[in-house]
Amino acid sequence: MPPAQSHKPAHARGVGRPRSELRRRRLRTWAIALGVVVVLGALATLGVLRARTNHARVRVVAPTTTTTTPTTTTTTTTTTTTTTQPTVGSTVACTPVAVAGGAYAVGDSVMIDAQQQLQECVPGIQVNAAVSRQWSDGETILRSVMAGASPPSVVVVALGTNGPITSADFDAMMAILHGTSHVVFVTVHVGRPWQDQVNSVLASGVDRYPKAVLADWESLAAQHLEWFYGDGTHLPINGAGAQALAALITSKVSPTGK
Repeated sequence: MPPAQSHKPAHARGVGRPRSELRRRRLRTWAIALGVVVVLGALATLGVLRARTNHARVRVVAPTTTTTTPTTTTTTTTTTTTTTQPTVGSTVACTPVAVAGGAYAVGDSVMIDAQQQLQECVPGIQVNAAVSRQWSDGETILRSVMAGASPPSVVVVALGTNGPITSADFDAMMAILHGTSHVVFVTVHVGRPWQDQVNSVLASGVDRYPKAVLADWESLAAQHLEWFYGDGTHLPINGAGAQALAALITSKVSPTGK
């Protein structure tokens, strides 16, 4: 037998639902989907805005660094060296002295500086001077002079600029000059360690020998440093210092010039 057919309506069995119902469900589905899309879009937009806001909040603005370069000021001091030239134009007059029996002078380079003036102040004097001459060289020269046929009566010894001497050296010189009547020893102005030692020997030596006299050039020269060249020892020829040295020696050449 054929199966019995059900008497329920089709829509009761889930088949053949009315179209209006289906349309409503579709519209509801679309509305939900559209709402979801709108919500998702809003959320997405909100996320972007938040991300931008957070980015703006966490953005670090690098501080502006100002580097100050110190300014170094260099001060250059220029030293001007003034060289004082010796006095040449001044005149230190001497009183010329004629020496009976003749005069002889032995010396070193300082004597060369004053040679011309000395020969004018002591007419006829023989001057034997040389650069770097030692005391012992003077002894050799005077030994030969004193052994000659006409030894001088007055001798000037201007040595000691180039090295020290001793009391024994002074005595040896006086032994060589025993035949003279008068001997003038000139102190030295040299600015070397032996200056004072030489002058001390000369000063004590003339005290022991009556015919010896001291011409203290160092004391006079120390008061007139303008007379000298830069070395403080040598003098311009014809200068005030050379004239002063010649005048000093001349004042001591006469036996009465003590």
